[in-house]
Amino acid sequence: MKQKTINAQASLYDNFSVSDTKTSSFDETWKPVWGEEREIRNHYNELAVSLTQKGTEREMIVRFRLFNDGLGFRYEFPQQKNLIYFVIREERTQFAMSGNHTAFWIPGDYDTQEYDYTTSRLSEIRGLNEKARTANVSQSSFSPTGVQTALMMKTNEGLYINLHEAALIDYPCMHLNLDDKNFVFTSWLTPDAKGDKGYMQAPRTTPWRTVIVSDDARDILASRITYNLNEPCKIKDPSWIKPVKYVGVWWEMITGKSSWSYTNELPSVQLGVTDYTKVKPNGTHGANTANVKKYIDFAAANGFDGVLVEGWNIGWEDWFGNSKDYVFDFVTPYPDFDMKEIRDYAKSKGIKMIMHHETSSSVRNYERHMDQAYQYMKDNGYDAVKSGYVGDILPRGENHYSQWLVNHYQYAIEKAAQYKIMVNAHEAVRPTGIARTYPNLIGNESARGTEYQAFGGSKPNHVTLLPFTRLLGGPMDYTPGIFEMDISKLNPENKSHVNSTLANQLALYVTLYSPLQMAADLPENYERFSDAFQFIKDVAVDWDISKYLEAEPGQYITVARKAKGSNNWFVGNVCGENGFKSSINFSFLDPGKTYIATIYADAKDAHYKTNPQAYTIRKVLVKNKSKLVQQSAPGGATPLA
Repeated sequence: MKQKTINAQASLYDNFSVSDTKTSSFDETWKPVWGEEREIRNHYNELAVSLTQKGTEREMIVRFRLFNDGLGFRYEFPQQKNLIYFVIREERTQFAMSGNHTAFWIPGDYDTQEYDYTTSRLSEIRGLNEKARTANVSQSSFSPTGVQTALMMKTNEGLYINLHEAALIDYPCMHLNLDDKNFVFTSWLTPDAKGDKGYMQAPRTTPWRTVIVSDDARDILASRITYNLNEPCKIKDPSWIKPVKYVGVWWEMITGKSSWSYTNELPSVQLGVTDYTKVKPNGTHGANTANVKKYIDFAAANGFDGVLVEGWNIGWEDWFGNSKDYVFDFVTPYPDFDMKEIRDYAKSKGIKMIMHHETSSSVRNYERHMDQAYQYMKDNGYDAVKSGYVGDILPRGENHYSQWLVNHYQYAIEKAAQYKIMVNAHEAVRPTGIARTYPNLIGNESARGTEYQAFGGSKPNHVTLLPFTRLLGGPMDYTPGIFEMDISKLNPENKSHVNSTLANQLALYVTLYSPLQMAADLPENYERFSDAFQFIKDVAVDWDISKYLEAEPGQYITVARKAKGSNNWFVGNVCGENGFKSSINFSFLDPGKTYIATIYADAKDAHYKTNPQAYTIRKVLVKNKSKLVQQSAPGGATPLA
């Protein structure tokens, strides 16, 4: 570790000697509030190395925890008289690679993770990163060789390596900067508006730096190191936290079929000034009472838990890109959104409404209104919120992943817990296992989600990489379930295409774990393919057991999961551009029992571009000694229920 302060004191880089070492072992089994399995084992050997700096007598501890599948280490600054307040100029943790490995990476951007993954050799990152960075709207990538974690790699010898961090609390998010001649990664912390990295007061610890290693890709997916390095649940009674399957007024806005805003009258619309009853509606506003009630009816008829509505509140006419502090108040509906009528109607149908809070990255404004907004939610029966942080951060010059913003996201989670509200944060910092400690964080975006399929499309292999990277830190609100791949049928001006087969969209409910799963398409498209929609209605969102059957990053993933509290198993396989012949061994089933498997598969002529809606459904009997060989199309999948 190499840390330098910006004051005149000696740096924390050198002149340390070992003053003590302590070893210990730990073994526990804990039960997550929700998760991929009902129990998680946390078993490690620990080494704490105490260091004393010559001349200053300052103390530091480097703590290592070694698990069967990898290790975590962090830096600790105990209470001491010679080190109290200090500012981090940089952290110099290094990860030395043994060769020019294959990497699956996204650029080291301070403000977004919403990139397609690139697969390349380490030596190729410099050229490809610069090309990817200039093609993206954001230009804040710190270095031509910078990448984000979780970083997935594979050696020529077939060893899989993953670098990430855990328990990111009151500290800037870590990126990795590559010396592409010697193949050494060095940590690079997200700076604040002044260029500083972190403000510390002892006693303090850094987040854990994690290394997960195996010669079997399935072990990377099964690793729980990230969660285990976080503190146990701090919510005394988490019984109010429930997994959610939902629909919503969202995809029609993403595709351009309808709009978030109520009027097109600009720039006269000002919060607290404009009387929206006197402006001319644009006729395309999606969050109107009649439309929302249709979604409530659809959710109730098909067994969903909730309905999300975006664009319900005043302020959307000039919310983006104007560096505007007071954007939304989070409590005032548009004239065509009757909060009371919708609240009562949803309650009569047994449906929970999900609130939407877009901050437009005016973070001070959100904190200004947060208590009032959360109380407004509870007063109107909302137990979950989808928050958003689109655009440049206010205060100006701050980055999405700097210490100040990391602290804001944590503040929002903890404040929501006080009101018994679940949080689904979009555009926030990538998760690092915090959901173990605060399980009301039931989802994040923090990666390139389904919306990009309506913004020009994503690579077919994207969904085979997310479980090896982004999902190691916590669940993602990916919003799968798109059945109409030709976006121009929803909006003639949008020529995007969803690069996935319909069967692939079904399998994502199994392969991309989340306790928060959206059926993202329009109700009419589910009615067109009602037999395939049955899988989305049936699939669970909380699990007792998860088995990783086949895996290769960027190519394919096959997962089997047993639904929480039942004997129902679901199996999902997704693949990339090349297709994949899956060979599923059902040895995970109980011996001596016969199961009826419903197989939703790509048809023989299916292809994500040319024939994405071609699928077959058949039923077969299987036992724990059965095997199934099934071909998945390019960009396709094989989901089983």
